[in-house]
Amino acid sequence: MATLGDIGVSAAINLLSAFIFFLAFAILRLQPFNDRIYFPKWYLKGLRSSPSRSGAFVRKFVNLDFRSYSRFLNWMPEALKMPELELIEHAGLDSAVYLRIYLIGLKIFVPIAFLAWAVLVPVNYTNKTLELQLNVTSSDIDKLSISNIPLRSDRFWTHIVMAYAFTFWTFYVLLKEYETVASMRLQFLASEKRRPDQFTVLVRNVPPDPDESVSESVEHFFLVNHPDNYLTYQVVCNANKLAKLVKKRKSKQNWLDYYQLKYSRNNAKRPFMKTGFLGLRGEKVDAIDYHISEIEKLSKEIAVERERVKKDPKSIMPAAFVSFKSRWGASVCAQTQQSRNPTLWLTEWAPEPRDVYWQNLAIPYVSLAVRRLIMAVAFFFLTFFFMIPIASVQALASIEGLEKAAPFLKPLIEIKFIKSVIQGFLPGIVLKLFLIFLPTILMIMSKFEGFTSLSSFERRSATRYYLFNLVNIFLGSIIAGSALEQLNSFIKLSANEIPKTIGVAVPMRATFFITYIMVDGWAGIAAEILMLKPPIIYHLKNFFLVKTEKDREEAMDPGSLGFNTGEPQIQLYFLLGLVYATVTPALLPFIIVFFGLAYVVFRHQIINVYNQEYESAAAFWPDVHGRIISALLSRKSLLLDY
Repeated sequence: MATLGDIGVSAAINLLSAFIFFLAFAILRLQPFNDRIYFPKWYLKGLRSSPSRSGAFVRKFVNLDFRSYSRFLNWMPEALKMPELELIEHAGLDSAVYLRIYLIGLKIFVPIAFLAWAVLVPVNYTNKTLELQLNVTSSDIDKLSISNIPLRSDRFWTHIVMAYAFTFWTFYVLLKEYETVASMRLQFLASEKRRPDQFTVLVRNVPPDPDESVSESVEHFFLVNHPDNYLTYQVVCNANKLAKLVKKRKSKQNWLDYYQLKYSRNNAKRPFMKTGFLGLRGEKVDAIDYHISEIEKLSKEIAVERERVKKDPKSIMPAAFVSFKSRWGASVCAQTQQSRNPTLWLTEWAPEPRDVYWQNLAIPYVSLAVRRLIMAVAFFFLTFFFMIPIASVQALASIEGLEKAAPFLKPLIEIKFIKSVIQGFLPGIVLKLFLIFLPTILMIMSKFEGFTSLSSFERRSATRYYLFNLVNIFLGSIIAGSALEQLNSFIKLSANEIPKTIGVAVPMRATFFITYIMVDGWAGIAAEILMLKPPIIYHLKNFFLVKTEKDREEAMDPGSLGFNTGEPQIQLYFLLGLVYATVTPALLPFIIVFFGLAYVVFRHQIINVYNQEYESAAAFWPDVHGRIISALLSRKSLLLDY
């Protein structure tokens, strides 16, 4: 079990790691050759040009202004300068509301931490219950927790009163934030320019009719049922071959631009190429003339394929986008049942064009139900069987576990510093590594379920990720870790005494969660701003693949917020903070550091880096609100053990 010294070593390692990440970021972001990596959003908006176009040769790659290096933390105040209204205009409402989740964390936990440390910590610390209980393993931090209060003590009234105070304060903050976000959403929707998707409904599972085509059936149905508001429709077509042809023409056009640019720089020599494999073999031809002829040929094929798709009944899918004359008409259609058979003529708001996932539009209703049942069962088994490796991790990432698994390492493990690293740092980093592939798995499951928009994928994945964190990381770590640490005590106790011992031992897992917060919420957030992978990928693409400015723009990978991974991470910290606020207040400062640091880092990333794939006008907010409420309910359930 980690001691205060072990926690101090872990804090030092993670703070040092965070400082190194910030220092590396400060140096790399100032280099001209990295400008497109750390400020891609401004390039995509056309508001920033490359600093490598002028000046001496060395200055094109390296920043020689040494005074700029002394201000390596200037990006923090700069990230906080942009007002919220300007941020919404710059990055969208989704990004602005996402940042407010971190602010909610600060608004909830800063007052709670002050009150908990002023009232609960002295109440807990002035007891000697754990020192007198020889059958329970404890550490110095546990003396600051509720475990140090004897059973049936009058001091529990302090915890009950504080629990209600914390609950009412959280409800108050949530109420005010919900009002604020609702107002922001209404203002955003009212100020937006008119877009087709605001007047459009997605219709799925159009029933087959032997006398009418899908197009005729859709038009006839809506002319009869919505005669005053119906405007037009567009059926969904299976145009996979057409999409491949368009992609191929785009590639040829890119090569043509490259050769024309090359020729414009040297008019004395026409560029030539070979038409065979990778340009290494085959007939040698004029590159510009060859690509012009290829583009013309592909354009004709595209026109033919487009006409075939329109006329071929097999290419028409049983789905359509139906547009209305007013938003009210679209709203009524999207929110009402259109047929006596609830499996036919399914309607929902059409996602914006960037948000549509076209591959899932034609999935039949019955297939959707089957797919979602399969994924529900698969998720249950994924969550259940993941407890096994997590329990193994909890066992191995400890002094006793390592000495048992590898006895030959015992002399090394007993060294004081190594022991502190293992107990204060290893459990958090091992668990973090264990979860690397989980978001990808959950996104694949969401796509298989048949949702029609990227935002739906992310919200569904976020829900499952949150449930996974709740069951495996929170409950699994508590149950597995506490049971393993107290195993010898459990064997010697009578059956009636075991629940009481577990109740005392559960708060002791706070030390594990503190190490996890420092690894994931301190060093992990600092690594987010450095972006270790994008610079490598960009420079490799820039060296081997980039031929034109358009290629260079596509080589930039600004990424996006990743709601499916970021929001469940935040909710885990809400859960830990609300549960342990009354039980082990020593954990709260670590969570506050996370929320403060994450707010600054992600504000910088949203302003300068991330380019959102879609805009849902903060449709995810009810999920965020509901999960914080569920964290409060979890806290209430845990306190029943006392």
